[in-house]
Amino acid sequence: MATSEKPKHKEGEEDGEHGSGFLGKVKGFIHDIGEKMEETVGFGKPTSDVQAIRILSINLKKAELLVEVLITNPNPIPIPLVDINYLIENDGRKLVSGLIPDTGTIHSHGSETIKIPLTLIYDDIKHTYNDIKPGTVIPYKVRVELIVDIPIFGRITLPMEKTGEIPVPYKPEVELAKIKFDKFSFEETRGARLSKSVKIEKKGQGVVEVPISFRPKDFGSALWEMMRERGTGYSMKGSIDVGTLFGPMKLPFEKEGGKTKLKKADDNDDED
Repeated sequence: MATSEKPKHKEGEEDGEHGSGFLGKVKGFIHDIGEKMEETVGFGKPTSDVQAIRILSINLKKAELLVEVLITNPNPIPIPLVDINYLIENDGRKLVSGLIPDTGTIHSHGSETIKIPLTLIYDDIKHTYNDIKPGTVIPYKVRVELIVDIPIFGRITLPMEKTGEIPVPYKPEVELAKIKFDKFSFEETRGARLSKSVKIEKKGQGVVEVPISFRPKDFGSALWEMMRERGTGYSMKGSIDVGTLFGPMKLPFEKEGGKTKLKKADDNDDED
C-alpha cells in the first residue's frame, strides 16, 4: 500500500526568515531616515583637541595643572557635555584620575574651550612609586575623554591625549656663609645689597647676597660677643622665589644650628 508523507513543517523556520527579513527592512528604513535627517538637518560628530596644558602653580607639595580642550559642535542645536574622564599617567602608571560630571553645553555651530583643572599631590605619587624622587622630572601623558549626547547619534566619547613633563621639586639646602657689614652704627647696621639674581645650574650651587638691617642697641651684649668672636651660631627660615622652565616656584628652606663668620664689606672673601 502506497503511503505519502507530507513534509514536516519546522516551526519558526519560515517565520524566522520572515521575521528576520522584516526586522532587517525596519532597521534599514530607520537607518535611511537617520541618514536623511542628518543630511537635511546637518547633524555631525563634534571634534575636539587638547590645545594646551598649563602649570598654574607648583611647590614642594603639589602641582596644579590646567588642561585646555577645544571642542567644536557642527550641529544646529546645542549639545550637552555629559561627563569628562581624565587620567594622568607616567610610563603606563596612573598618577591621578577622575571624573567631572555635567560640565555644561556646547553651543550650536560653535566652539568652546573646556578648562579642566588637575592636581598632582607629590606625596601620593612618591608613596606609590619609589623611583619617583624629589629633584626628578616626570614625563607624563594626559588622557581626556569628553562624553557628549547628540540627537540621532546618542552618547559618544571623544578621546584625546597630550604629553609633557613636570618636575618634582627638591627642598633647597641653604647656609649662611658669612655676614658682611656695609655700614655700621648704633642706630642701624645694614648688610650688602642684593645686586642681581643668581643662576644655579642643575644640582649646582650659587651665592646670593641678601640685604638685611637691624638696630645693634636692640641686641644688647649678644651682638658684642658675636663681633668679638668674629662668628656666631644662627637659625634661618624663609623661602626662595625661583624661575624655572616650568614657571615660577616658591621653595621654602629652614636651617637650624648653623655657624657663620662676621666680616666687613671690604674684607677678602678668600680669607678663612
